[in-house]
Amino acid sequence: MRKTRDNEFLYVFIALYAFIKGFECCRPIVVVDGSHLKTPYNGTFVSASTLDGAGNILPLAYGVIDSENDRSWTWFSERFRETYGIRENMCIVSYRHESINKVVCRIYPEVAHYACIWHLWGNVCKKYKKRHDVLSHVFYSMAKAYTQDEFDKLMGKVQKADMQVAEYLESVGRDKWARVYASVNRGYTMTSNIAECINRYLLAARELPIYDFLEEVEPSTEFVYTLHDGGRRFILNLNNKTCSCLKTYDVAMDPLPDEREWKIPKYILEDVVLPPRYKRPPGRPKKRRDKPLSELFTGKKRHACSTCRQLGHNRRSCSFEPRRK
Repeated sequence: MRKTRDNEFLYVFIALYAFIKGFECCRPIVVVDGSHLKTPYNGTFVSASTLDGAGNILPLAYGVIDSENDRSWTWFSERFRETYGIRENMCIVSYRHESINKVVCRIYPEVAHYACIWHLWGNVCKKYKKRHDVLSHVFYSMAKAYTQDEFDKLMGKVQKADMQVAEYLESVGRDKWARVYASVNRGYTMTSNIAECINRYLLAARELPIYDFLEEVEPSTEFVYTLHDGGRRFILNLNNKTCSCLKTYDVAMDPLPDEREWKIPKYILEDVVLPPRYKRPPGRPKKRRDKPLSELFTGKKRHACSTCRQLGHNRRSCSFEPRRK
């Protein structure tokens, strides 16, 4: 935790031991993101997370900062590097906030930094004030392409439809968003959606005071799962924290005991932490995030003909079969 000179709360960084041990058994792909708190403090909740071997979200670290700026992201990133270090073929995926870009280049110069393709396309729609319904599908296919020929073919379609969009994507850097140009294997983690899922799950908790918000940690649930991979079957027991194929959950995450049973060191009891300074903004606090244009203009769903399964017409106007007289 970090305070101001007047002992006022400023930042906090939390990485549980279960997270640290679990990351050793996961691919070194880290997704970072931030979301605003709904308390009078008006701070920002920041998190770093990854996916385990079964495709489930595993939080790595989280914390609270005053706002998304160079100083706060630097402090959080330095704590994260001290905790997890650098792994081979490690990469970071984010929505490429300006401060995140600067900090990653400075603190993780040897780590690849990729853009969330969902946020990147949202920037395209916002920048050029166009819906680009056709190009949306082309862009996502191009970003996920596995071969150079497939990528070039799709890029040609973008250039033909709108050269400004193609030039903007080139200016960002193909290696930042295209899978075929990635320097390390980022798998299917092309977006920062896992961080968005965490933010969505904590929607109600983000309205609590910071102290109560940080205590919203739930223990592992008691379930048994069957995992299938390559024709083999594995058993995952979350109750015993054992698995025949994964070691991600070897370390259990226990709930907090009663406050009267806490063993707090003397130097922490004597530490003074005053409430942070804040200025309440006008109006009622928002409970929902502002949606980008790419979410607002999703377009209407097109239904296929029930006779020939083709788009563009229905059963009554279908010419596949001759009409009965």
